[in-house]
Amino acid sequence: MQPREVDPTDGRVLERNYDYAQKNVRLLSMWYGCDIERMLELLARHDIELSRNDRLQFGSYYRAARRRSARSGE
Repeated sequence: MQPREVDPTDGRVLERNYDYAQKNVRLLSMWYGCDIERMLELLARHDIELSRNDRLQFGSYYRAARRRSARSGE
């Protein structure tokens, strides 16, 4: 039996990994090897709510990414 391929950008996987990263966007972006803006866009696309601390730091960018995602129909 071979291990299943897991898409790290799948909403459920991303949400679980955000939990594992103690709901810290900076830590999650380092784990994924991408910039913070890209990570916020992924979280926004999957409607994964930010922690209070992340909202305080990145809330405006996250909200803008959610609006862009909603407009593009992703």
